[in-house]
Amino acid sequence: MTAAAPIPYLELSGDSHELGRQHGAARAAQLRAFLDDGTARLNHLLDVPVSPDSLQPVLDAFRSEVEACVPDLAEEIRGLAAGANLTRDEALLLQVRREILGYRSTSRPGGDCTTYARVATGWCATLAQTVDLNGNLDDQAGVLSIRRSGSPRQVLILSFGGLLGYLGLNSDGLAVGINLVLGGPWRPGVPPYLAVRHLLDNAGSVDEALHLLGELRLASSRSLMLCDERGAAWAELMDGRMCAVTGTTLVHTNHFLHPEFVPFDELNVFARNGSLRRLDACAQRLRALPQDAPLVDHLALLSTPPIFVPDNGDIRRERTVATVAMRPMLGEVCLVGPQPSTQPQIFTVGATRTVADR
Repeated sequence: MTAAAPIPYLELSGDSHELGRQHGAARAAQLRAFLDDGTARLNHLLDVPVSPDSLQPVLDAFRSEVEACVPDLAEEIRGLAAGANLTRDEALLLQVRREILGYRSTSRPGGDCTTYARVATGWCATLAQTVDLNGNLDDQAGVLSIRRSGSPRQVLILSFGGLLGYLGLNSDGLAVGINLVLGGPWRPGVPPYLAVRHLLDNAGSVDEALHLLGELRLASSRSLMLCDERGAAWAELMDGRMCAVTGTTLVHTNHFLHPEFVPFDELNVFARNGSLRRLDACAQRLRALPQDAPLVDHLALLSTPPIFVPDNGDIRRERTVATVAMRPMLGEVCLVGPQPSTQPQIFTVGATRTVADR
């Protein structure tokens, strides 16, 4: 394996505003450059350019929803703005960027994450996934270690471009992954990335996370993969509804799997065929992987086509910008960036970052 530039690691502690302030201060230059690059690169991806001013009514609507549903995270967004010297609209824009991008019909197959969970015995419970994004976001990746005042729970989050949440695990032994699925209206609500963070902040098990998830008004359709020492679940969310399936081995890509949601799937036929290929390839590879396989073997499972989506030079096309494997009971996150041959990094709850030597 070759070495690569390490993904930045931030240790954040304090109340909600202080968590955001520390995050913003540490990433101020990067976030300013990101926002100045075509409004967080949205204008490289959208057909009609946008700006924070043009998005004011949309941002106001999102702010109302976030403040009502996840007030701790709303305060953390205000802290992010203060720490990075951003306007509050800019800090919020970073959280709702994917919802502003929306979804478009496209003939390109692309990718949008392949995720699985497998629960064997104790520490062998594993949640792993590719992170497939457009916008060349690998330069915006970071890992956040979060200790909120008054909470005994520590959270590890993989973040991109100032996001307070994306995927991760907590010290209670809960891991959460995410897939894009397309269906129903997208409208102001809680962005799913913030929902992931809310679950990790407040839930200690799959059952608790499903309960909290059912109480949120999500802004857009998603599938979340949940895993703890006892079991796993995926939850598909669309238009204010949730359908969940539990099990010990679960795989999800980017088409709806629950029969209630399948008729509403708006993924085009080309992307759906790609999603089906990735689902089948992942399930087949997972069956061949020993139950006690190390995390690096889970990374390897995800690191070749069709699951791994290479860069073809098109900023509008989704590609694999990171591959992640997590052991929730060990509080361990193992990840590599867009080059799967590079040496993985290990991040652990309660410890500083180390580089994997296995």
